[in-house]
Amino acid sequence: MASKTARDIMSSDCTCVGENETVLDAAKRLAELDVGAMPICGEDDRLKGMLTDRDIVVKVLAQGKDPSSTRAGELGQGDSRTVTIGADDPIEEALHTMTEHKVRRLPVIDGHRLVGIISQADIAKSLDEERVGDLVEAISSAP
Repeated sequence: MASKTARDIMSSDCTCVGENETVLDAAKRLAELDVGAMPICGEDDRLKGMLTDRDIVVKVLAQGKDPSSTRAGELGQGDSRTVTIGADDPIEEALHTMTEHKVRRLPVIDGHRLVGIISQADIAKSLDEERVGDLVEAISSAP
């Protein structure tokens, strides 16, 4: 049996915030979905970055910027390329990428289109406890 791919375990329900939407709108959407991060998508359906609740606090509120006039796309800029995984890459590659980059959520792309998100929980349900433990430990040690 072939090993599972990112496409097999990802959540395909990956609501995006548009790059031209305001940070205030993004914050409301994060609250509605009860999530801490979501992808920023461009007008061209390409992934522009990830927006986290921490980004809103640190890069907008703490800087005295107005969340109702700051665009979500501004927060995606400056990220030295958002960490992603290809839809047909093996789960082991997703685990390695998440561990190496200390991220809890990994956007899944097919070509240049965002098709899903893999969370730490998706990985946990698909791999043995020891390997999941290594991921949790790596993420927990992140600054």
